[in-house]
Amino acid sequence: MSASIEPLIREQNALLAAGGLSLRLELRGQRLGLRGPLPCRRGSGRHPVQRISLGLPADESGLRQAQQQLRKLVQQLQQQRFQWSEWGQSNGLAAAPVVGGGSPAAPRATGLSEPVGAGAFVQPVLDAFAGSFHAEARRRRNRAGTHTTWRSAYLPYLRRLEAQAGERPLDLNLLLQVLESYGSASRSRQQCGIALAALARFLGLELPADWSQRAGGYGLHRAQFRQLPSDALILGLLERIPNPQWRLAYGLMATYGLRNHELFFCDCSALAPGGDRVLRVLPTSKTGEHQVWPFQPAWVEHFDLPRLGMEAGALPPVCTDLARTTLQQVGRRVAEQFRRYGLPITPYDLRHAWAVRTIHIGLPDTVAARMMGHSVAIHTRTYHHWITRRDQQQAVDAALSRQRQSAAND
Repeated sequence: MSASIEPLIREQNALLAAGGLSLRLELRGQRLGLRGPLPCRRGSGRHPVQRISLGLPADESGLRQAQQQLRKLVQQLQQQRFQWSEWGQSNGLAAAPVVGGGSPAAPRATGLSEPVGAGAFVQPVLDAFAGSFHAEARRRRNRAGTHTTWRSAYLPYLRRLEAQAGERPLDLNLLLQVLESYGSASRSRQQCGIALAALARFLGLELPADWSQRAGGYGLHRAQFRQLPSDALILGLLERIPNPQWRLAYGLMATYGLRNHELFFCDCSALAPGGDRVLRVLPTSKTGEHQVWPFQPAWVEHFDLPRLGMEAGALPPVCTDLARTTLQQVGRRVAEQFRRYGLPITPYDLRHAWAVRTIHIGLPDTVAARMMGHSVAIHTRTYHHWITRRDQQQAVDAALSRQRQSAAND
């Protein structure tokens, strides 16, 4: 039976290594166990690499139980209640140091710091969370997007949590402290709330009922809310871009509301003459494959976008080999170019303007959210003002129509 289970163990451990988890599942003979840095039995404060024999059979059922034991171990380390007696002979389990002491996770993928004294109990938890994050089936289908999401949307907030942990256990009070360290009504605070909520779910911690409200603030901050570029300004700024390739990139983002990196990860063949002009964002992008329609449609011709459907290499030469770069780095190139040309807007201003345009013309929020590659909840929260105004206007129009109809019938 062990021969059939070995590929599953290798796959699981590869995913754990990719996520930075320093604990491993291990097959010894016909039994399963755990291996990784654990508290020294002599109380030295060190965490040498040691083994725990689980006594579980080497089959799929045993593997599932071993994964549950791994989670239990991580929670005990996090809550500072790990005791060797619970994993020793009294439970029919045996623990032993690994001869040679080589760590099973020498190359760390998380970018979190090594545990030294303070915070030593928090680190294994964050490692385990990273491993779980990267091992999710939906994330395994899009490695590049997962890597970018982890590095930009989770890792900065986990680093702050680690820095503030000190010798404290990773509990609800610590999560609240980290959240409150970000300014109210800021995007960073909202993103921190998302990251910490995911960590809480992983640990089985129950968050306060008002967690979403405490973490609120994502969307357009007030200055950006007031200063979204008009269509006239967007069209006029094209003249400030001397490079024809970057002119096409600018036009593509303005017409289709793309994220910075997405303009280099889309199929533009439908822009060729006779095509339906529906852009396909490729699965390698941050949120996977989705289709986008042009708003305004006339801008396809105005920005000369049919060239993109006919000419290979019409866009700027940017490295898109995700073995050598990341989606975040690709997107950064676009933002840098906007600054280099002295444009008074950011790339995301074009995306926000596209979204507001779809609201004004009455496109259903579910459809617009799908085109933008995010959830309806995020779409509604981000563009709440314009959606509310549209819905109220529709209600007013309907009421006035009923009033006129009633007056006509009298």
